[in-house]
Amino acid sequence: MTSSAAEAPPAEQLHGPVLAWYDAHARDLPWRRPEASPWSVLVSELMLQQTPVVRVLPVHAAWLERWPTPAALAEEPAGEAVRAWGRLGYPRRALRLHAAATAIVERHDGEVPADRDELLALPGVGDYTAAAVAAFAFGRRVAVLDTNVRRVHQRVLRGAEFPPDAVRAHERRDAELLLPDDPPTAATWSVAVMELGALVCTARAPRCGECPVADLCAWRAAGHPAYDGPPRRGQAWEGTDRQCRGRLLAVLREAHGPVHRSALDRAWPDPVQRGRCLAGLVADGLAVPAGPDGYALP
Repeated sequence: MTSSAAEAPPAEQLHGPVLAWYDAHARDLPWRRPEASPWSVLVSELMLQQTPVVRVLPVHAAWLERWPTPAALAEEPAGEAVRAWGRLGYPRRALRLHAAATAIVERHDGEVPADRDELLALPGVGDYTAAAVAAFAFGRRVAVLDTNVRRVHQRVLRGAEFPPDAVRAHERRDAELLLPDDPPTAATWSVAVMELGALVCTARAPRCGECPVADLCAWRAAGHPAYDGPPRRGQAWEGTDRQCRGRLLAVLREAHGPVHRSALDRAWPDPVQRGRCLAGLVADGLAVPAGPDGYALP
């Protein structure tokens, strides 16, 4: 039995311990520093989707050095964004960032907008990213719900190990009720809960002994009941279309011009899967035909 929101500790009891913990334990990340631009925050949020911080750090630094503003990126072909994305995975995010940069130049004079609805209208920016940029780049009072935040909320407030597969209405209500009234404090609260989920209230091995609100946690009080929802499936990699697409895209990324089909043939042995994945890259805009039997980055 999970706790209801009515049985959860009052928000005021959670704010002080979590904010104090964050002040003492927050990682020094470039997109969190006072001098970080809204563009740096937006780039980090797109890069961090399904990708660990340690892999994002060097790519984020190189990206901001090459393209310190949306206008700098928008001036270059989308293929250069894909090339610079390297091996972060899910390379369509690179195309979305390029499209977002172009839209920022065209609609907002090259400045990342602060308004959540205007952020949401940018290509590739969904509910979470719009809220995160509004909060972390501009100090707006908006609820930010990523995987880590949702897990902390579910455990502390509702006594369950993991949140539902998709964001539910009660999760949005919980997040809104927990926000401090002061906008800058609310923004810090959002990133503090996110950090707590990333470093302490982790998915596989939560360190409850280090948690600043362990004594208020409904999941701990209930004896850490195991997750009883639908099976949580990990993502396979070896032999998948994702791996095949990555191999093909690596060949295109490392070339300085069109690549003959024979080079792509050498990158993956299965001709049927290779053909399907190459067609998918073209359909997604990550590759373009070049000449009678060649391909290149867009």
